[in-house]
Amino acid sequence: MNKTTWSIQPSSNLFMSMLAACFLAGCSTAEKKCCVNQTEAVKPAHAAPTAPAKPVIRINAGADADFTDSNGNIWLSDRGFDGGDIVAREADVKIENTKDAAIYRTEHWGMSSFSQSLSNGKYVVKLHFAETWTGIEGPGGRVFSMNVEGHEIKDFDVWVKAGGPRRAYVEAVNVEIADGKLDITFEAGVDNPEINGIEIIPAT
Repeated sequence: MNKTTWSIQPSSNLFMSMLAACFLAGCSTAEKKCCVNQTEAVKPAHAAPTAPAKPVIRINAGADADFTDSNGNIWLSDRGFDGGDIVAREADVKIENTKDAAIYRTEHWGMSSFSQSLSNGKYVVKLHFAETWTGIEGPGGRVFSMNVEGHEIKDFDVWVKAGGPRRAYVEAVNVEIADGKLDITFEAGVDNPEINGIEIIPAT
């Protein structure tokens, strides 16, 4: 008796369909990986750390000790000057136009220059003055010139600027430091130059 052997041949259409399905599945996986990589690529970078704020420097010219003003700011004792001398007036000397008369009762006079190390950048330099010497009796009694980091201030008369004796006056100068220090020079005209305080404030 002859046996008939049956063999089942896969349909060519079925084979091609399976092959196409495998190919599409592979593409889908690749596309997913591609999307993930793109998503990871556009993640925002962490912000760079900000530089620490530059400190405000306040110097009470002529003072032999630090001083805390009415706003809680600390003024350092006299420093940074080249030449001259210091003087302190009596504690009962009244100074108008200020809440902090102590700043103006001490002074550095006769100096040729002032220097303070600083980080490079822009600053506002505030120069504090009051005419407290009884030897100056009116306008023109003390006249001098200053150069504040390249900014010329000529024929400066404290009495005239303040509007009289024992009155506080502040001269503000915008500067830009490029060499790591603030330089101020003083030149006598009539009598000696004098100053009562210096504030160095980083510009915002």
